[in-house]
Amino acid sequence: MNTSVSNPLSQWRKTSLIGKSVGLLSNWYHTSYLLQYSDAIASILICILIILAPFSSTTLIGIILVAIGGFWLLLTLAETNPNQITAIHLWIFFYWLASIISTAFSPLKSASLSGLIKFTLYLLFFALCARVFQKKKFLELITTTYLLISLIVSGYGIRQKFIGVTPLATWTDTSLQTADLTRVYSYLGNPNLLGGYLLPAVAFGLGGLILWKTLPQKALAIVIVVTNSTCIYFTGSRGAWLALVALLFTFLLGLNYWWAEYLSPFWRKWLVPIIVGIFSLFIITAIILVEPLRLRILSIFSWRGDSSNNFRINVWYAVFQMMRDYPITGIGLGNQVFNQIYPLYMKTNFTALSSYSIFLEIPIETGIIGISLFMGILVSTFKKAITKIQIFKTENQAMGIWIIASLAALVGLATQGVFDTVWFRPQINTLWWLLIGVIASNVRVMDN
Repeated sequence: MNTSVSNPLSQWRKTSLIGKSVGLLSNWYHTSYLLQYSDAIASILICILIILAPFSSTTLIGIILVAIGGFWLLLTLAETNPNQITAIHLWIFFYWLASIISTAFSPLKSASLSGLIKFTLYLLFFALCARVFQKKKFLELITTTYLLISLIVSGYGIRQKFIGVTPLATWTDTSLQTADLTRVYSYLGNPNLLGGYLLPAVAFGLGGLILWKTLPQKALAIVIVVTNSTCIYFTGSRGAWLALVALLFTFLLGLNYWWAEYLSPFWRKWLVPIIVGIFSLFIITAIILVEPLRLRILSIFSWRGDSSNNFRINVWYAVFQMMRDYPITGIGLGNQVFNQIYPLYMKTNFTALSSYSIFLEIPIETGIIGISLFMGILVSTFKKAITKIQIFKTENQAMGIWIIASLAALVGLATQGVFDTVWFRPQINTLWWLLIGVIASNVRVMDN
């Protein structure tokens, strides 16, 4: 099955200036010793980013992203395979164009340009991932690298829980009984950021548990899932908790479809409800018996009774006013723009660095145009994932499990994004585009 976008796009590539530049150096590609190992080099660059991201400054991450973007540009100019663009690529391209328009109409153009450059680097990272993940061995190399690094990060986070770490008032409502709750943050410096960073590791760990063949590998997968899930719990991040539940439910639905033909009619109908019921009973029991968990969960429903909830509500109110004044193209990209415009709308004593929801931050930055195209990316990615899962199941290719894991992780990150904007931090944003890259990569080549 050809998953690339055909005829109209092919004609555009042959006639447009940008399209003609693709493959400009194709003759050099065949004679270059270096480019014969282009996918391996690209994989190494991606692995370097994954290894350093939790422990490095955003500046260093940015430098690596520049290198990745430059290498993708080189490969594109030397392109020999023209059928790599999918509907997901097109939606992302138009979203990027909307970001350029937003920057052009931004009241703070220079600050927005800085945000646009950062955003462009993330998209180039996606483009390289989608190219590299066409080959199974590089997908497994990169995901395994991330899983091993996640063990280091979550292991240190769990250690913080037992040796103690200074609670910070900015993360815990000092007026509540949970004021002394230890919220771990490992090397990332923020418990919400840590929770989001570990979510894909749980999904890929479950994928490894199914796909890895030897007993030591399966034991490692269990350790990865349990350690990362435990650390997510210790973050005390309610958004990450909800995201983990959404992730597990999505993964369960995927497996139910994947193994449906091996189930009896009874289990095909009742397996998901039974598992969900058992899991719900476990959660309810834990809430009843574990006081810190109970207090933290109940705080979700306290509306303005919790300082974190109250803070977000006041920020969201100001954000809606900003959206009213900049409805079409938004205020421009990046936290620098937000930090300068938000004070004009905020309530006293409710300063904020973001809107605390990616589904508010995106329309604030890029307006109705931007959020519409972003939703197009989500829908296109979901449709592509479902299609690929169906294809892999039909062809009995276990790679479909990685697609299920990627989709589950995306659902988890999007769920956390409803209540937080750690999604915009490079440690998570790179993982988001990596996950989309897994789904957008060419179906047939992935089997090679």
